[in-house]
Amino acid sequence: MPFLSREQLAHFKEEGYLLVRGMLDVEEVIQPIIDEYHGVLDKLAHELYAAGHIESTYDDLPFGKRLTQIVVDSGEVHAQYFDFSLPQNGIEADTPFWAGPAVFRCLSNPALLDVAESIVGPEIWSNPVQHVRIKPPERLVPKDHNGQALVTATSWHQDSGVVLPEADTSNVLTVWFPLNEATLENGCLQIMPNSHRQGTHTHCPGHPGGLRVPEQVMDMDSAMPVPMQPGDVLFLTRHTIHGSLSNHSDDVRWSFDLRYNPIGQTTGRDIFPGFIARSKAQPENVLSDPVVWEKIWRDTRNRLALEEQVVFNRWSADAAVCA
Repeated sequence: MPFLSREQLAHFKEEGYLLVRGMLDVEEVIQPIIDEYHGVLDKLAHELYAAGHIESTYDDLPFGKRLTQIVVDSGEVHAQYFDFSLPQNGIEADTPFWAGPAVFRCLSNPALLDVAESIVGPEIWSNPVQHVRIKPPERLVPKDHNGQALVTATSWHQDSGVVLPEADTSNVLTVWFPLNEATLENGCLQIMPNSHRQGTHTHCPGHPGGLRVPEQVMDMDSAMPVPMQPGDVLFLTRHTIHGSLSNHSDDVRWSFDLRYNPIGQTTGRDIFPGFIARSKAQPENVLSDPVVWEKIWRDTRNRLALEEQVVFNRWSADAAVCA
């Protein structure tokens, strides 16, 4: 029996997205992640305080307010400290990342894998193009030398456009969900329904919000914001154009951004470690130990710190459409 209904699969194929409300159990899936990240933030706060970079550890503040105050005090965003992937460049032996057990259990969540199986098949690879997004209020975020906030709205893009072209034929599924309420005010995701039919568009680099699909190739009137509650999950094809709004609220917007593809297909960032999340053909090779997963990422970081690093961007600002 399929995990998605015929109607849900048809909607995903036709529109390029599927929103499933209340899919994840907040107490069983979301809350353990939140609890784990409270510990990560506490560790960061005490490290920065000991180094004299912040005036207090702000122990009495809730997560979002505490993180925001640390960002303001230190003048840095610290996004990599929380992420469960490595950066695209500048990897060093002490580059921080977080690959904790609650995060791993989320990647291996049966409900998410059930939907992934409906779309990519029963042999499922957890793709390492994965991130936590913790977006503080934009007005409080440090600015770059051009006066641009270091964390702002994410430009319109396709997930196929931010990886190497070797993955152009891979069937990569994007899974996006919030850990706190995602609203129009705090920077929820926005999507372009039916935008997945023309393959990968040229992306223009150099924009403050990251690589962007030029507006002239999009139907801007079709842009659709997607406010979501914790427990809701949004599934996107690799070609669905999407972005996010700016955070104009007083708290952080906090979300997970995961990928899955069939085992054996390239991820577009194969220097980073994925794992077999589900397999009927080789169940003995399914990774189930979060300690092993963390070690794989740690070993990868240590190895890449000694190597010449790959450039993931395949686009040029000289493209005619970017003029």
